[in-house]
Amino acid sequence: MKGLRRRPTDAELAILRVLWTRGPSTVREVAEVMGREAGYTTILKLMQIMTEKRLVRRDEAARTHIYEAAYTEDQTQRHLVTDLLDRVFDGSAAKLVIQALAAGKTSPEELAEIRKLLSEKVRGTESAGEDVRGAGAPGGNEDRRGRQ
Repeated sequence: MKGLRRRPTDAELAILRVLWTRGPSTVREVAEVMGREAGYTTILKLMQIMTEKRLVRRDEAARTHIYEAAYTEDQTQRHLVTDLLDRVFDGSAAKLVIQALAAGKTSPEELAEIRKLLSEKVRGTESAGEDVRGAGAPGGNEDRRGRQ
């Protein structure tokens, strides 16, 4: 995702959410989905800026320009999380997860999904012959029985 030079603002993320949900859309369609609070000219200007930032692509083949997200929702989320990890958590996914869970906004369904993903990650790591904690973790050079 090297083409993404700058992080999207909150307003730009709102537009991206519309594009991820609807698919390629005109400015008018995006403005309608976002409601009367966001005026057409405001949305147009934001989408022009987003084109410059390479967050969206604009198809100019027709009289009415069609915009689409340049990256999938998943790609954007991964980019933003990676940036957050580096800037705030010194690259530690564990610190990020601990803070996210400490915020207390996790549903039982989300916790079950997290457990499932952790189990899959552990199984994948063990089957590859690597230590579950990883080389960067404290004691990462030891196996699970505490041996070097």
